[in-house]
Amino acid sequence: MTTTVDDALEHGGEFHFFQKQMFFLLSLLSVAFTPIYVGIVFLGFTPDHRCRSPGVAELSLRCGWSPAKELNYTVPGPGPGGEVSTRQCRRYEVDWNQSALSCVDPLASLDTNRSRLPLGPCRDGWLYETPGSSIVTEFNLVCANSWMLDLFQSSVNVGFFIGSMSIGYIADRFGRKLCLLTTILINAASGVLMAISPTYTWMLIFRLIQGLVSKASWLIGFILITEFVGRSYRRTVGIFYQAAFTVGLLILAGVAYALPHWRWLQFTVTLPNFCFLLYYWCIPESPRWLISQNKNAEAMRIFKHIAKKNGKSLPASLQRLRLEEETGKKLNPSFLDLVRTPQIRKHTLILMYNWFTSSVLYQGLIMHMGLAGDNIYLEFFYSALVEFPAAFMVILTIDRIGRRYPWAASNIVAGAACLASGFIPGDLQWLRIIVSCLGRMGITMAYEIVCLVNAELYPTFIRNLGVHVCSSMCDIGGIITPFLVYRLTNIWLELPLMVFAVVGLVAGGLVLLLPETKGKALPETIEEAENMQRPRKNKEKMIYLQVQKLDIPLN
Repeated sequence: MTTTVDDALEHGGEFHFFQKQMFFLLSLLSVAFTPIYVGIVFLGFTPDHRCRSPGVAELSLRCGWSPAKELNYTVPGPGPGGEVSTRQCRRYEVDWNQSALSCVDPLASLDTNRSRLPLGPCRDGWLYETPGSSIVTEFNLVCANSWMLDLFQSSVNVGFFIGSMSIGYIADRFGRKLCLLTTILINAASGVLMAISPTYTWMLIFRLIQGLVSKASWLIGFILITEFVGRSYRRTVGIFYQAAFTVGLLILAGVAYALPHWRWLQFTVTLPNFCFLLYYWCIPESPRWLISQNKNAEAMRIFKHIAKKNGKSLPASLQRLRLEEETGKKLNPSFLDLVRTPQIRKHTLILMYNWFTSSVLYQGLIMHMGLAGDNIYLEFFYSALVEFPAAFMVILTIDRIGRRYPWAASNIVAGAACLASGFIPGDLQWLRIIVSCLGRMGITMAYEIVCLVNAELYPTFIRNLGVHVCSSMCDIGGIITPFLVYRLTNIWLELPLMVFAVVGLVAGGLVLLLPETKGKALPETIEEAENMQRPRKNKEKMIYLQVQKLDIPLN
């Protein structure tokens, strides 16, 4: 008798010791991905700074100035429109070593009106008001060079995009395990090399390489845990796998606080990745992928291993596993498979748009959210805590209501929150913060659900490719979101929120066009994926009758 993978897992254990062990090990990948995805907050922290002017330190020491007096006497004030760039990127063209300068308002002897004194660029570097260091302070990525920090972060997203497109194909072609271990090794090595990079150029190159492989390994981990567990547990492990990313946010805040120097921070968050190479002996290949490649004997050995770990045994009737498509033919994934048939094409386009929307709104709302205080570590910690209620809301609703309606509602809530925030008066800051948090929770829910549903809408042999291609759109969103925010605010402060509102509301409407995947087996073939919106009663009856016919002679 030919059976499905889900049937085998029902007998061998859907979520017992083996799956719990795999979930713990793979969730560590999600925790370790956090510093790469959002590490720029600490690695690229830009503290208050001013031009270094030769002679100022000596004059300040001779006159006994306090730091506040030194700033008042020697640093230009804000520009005509209150721009801080004048204080940070320009300096007085004054020879501070001349003896004629007094200790009380030294510039008064040159001109009674400071605004008439000539200003020049920071030719001798900058002074930074921070006890630690970042790539900004070490490589002077400020003022005219501030675009180099944007390029640093964009290189990661470019790497995410390219890696998702290429490595996803390789993982479907050559297997999840081989691709996972390869990306882990490259990620760990490039992370260490980045920490010891002597120049900005080398640092940029190694960061790009990290982007190429790090997100791919995170997504492969998600695919593996989804394919190891039974269908009744897929949504739970998917949500908690993403919640592990939030745990990584909290850990990163603490590690960054303890290690305020960027090189030591980069070393510390990278070295644990080498431990993941031990997964070669701990994590087997996905049996679903093996079956899609007609490697049934290997798949059967893994199922026996799973059953043994779970203290169960497979009955004799479940010893044969085969896909019901193109008998005897090995299935090779192709990008055309994502758009070749009408339903899968619709799934692909809607999923791509929703990945893009989730990224744009997630990052956009963070940029607009006003957090109390100026402690970067506490602000980062608090913003991470907001994501836990979103995860619990997904858990409470997704199994009772389904995937589609909570997903659509979360996008609509996020879009509506953006729309409302644009019209809340400035004196109601508390209300703006509440609405922004509501929007953040909404888009966090959407992010978690799209990652879960993406894997459920594709047949096995293109599932990894489909997840990687669709999720690559969130990298495009990550690249353009800063430009949307900072360019549009020059026109109207709330204009980005209006754009985010439209994008989110449209995403919520499109989600309703997708099939519900609650309680359904992962599609094994293109035909099953195409018929997901149709009832499968006829097929279930056919399988039941086949079992009965096989059982009667045995009696």
